[in-house]
Amino acid sequence: MVIEALILCFLAKIKHYKLKYLFSTWTFYPVLIAQCILIVFEFSVFFRTYYFVRFAPVMDFVIISSFLFCIFEFKLYKPAVFGSVSAVAGTILNKLAIAQNGGKMPAYPTLSFITGYLDPEIFGPADSIHALGDSATKLKILTDYIDFGYCVLSIGDVLIHMFFCIMLYSLIKAVNIRYSEQKKEETRAN
Repeated sequence: MVIEALILCFLAKIKHYKLKYLFSTWTFYPVLIAQCILIVFEFSVFFRTYYFVRFAPVMDFVIISSFLFCIFEFKLYKPAVFGSVSAVAGTILNKLAIAQNGGKMPAYPTLSFITGYLDPEIFGPADSIHALGDSATKLKILTDYIDFGYCVLSIGDVLIHMFFCIMLYSLIKAVNIRYSEQKKEETRAN
């Protein structure tokens, strides 16, 4: 989700939102901590440490949960509903692909093999969720084939990541509204 976060920050800057306001609210820190944990997990694979791969399904829950404080503090209910619908739809698509492929999510890494993020040895004892895709794979369109070089996503994963994108952008917008109004009030008071 690093790429998504960078793109969202770029879009927010284009809209003249100040990213520094994110650090003014304590509700952003659970999101930041969850993202840092995810980054450590993802980059550990570059060092052939596959221990954290088993926690991948839990990380989706942790990342979604990290936004709970933001949702309630800034009343981001509408974006949360849209993001949740997207995450549920993505989860259903992933479960469908897994169910059709013997309990495994077929993956088609390309760029990740070149960058060294993945090698064929990870598919087996190190990763009980994924398997290399082959000609027997069913519902290939729902499998992991969107390769960024540091992760391989499915359409379902993209929909799950949409929750993060919707919520982060909504949070950036909400903190800018709140803190820019406070700055205006302080300026008027002086």
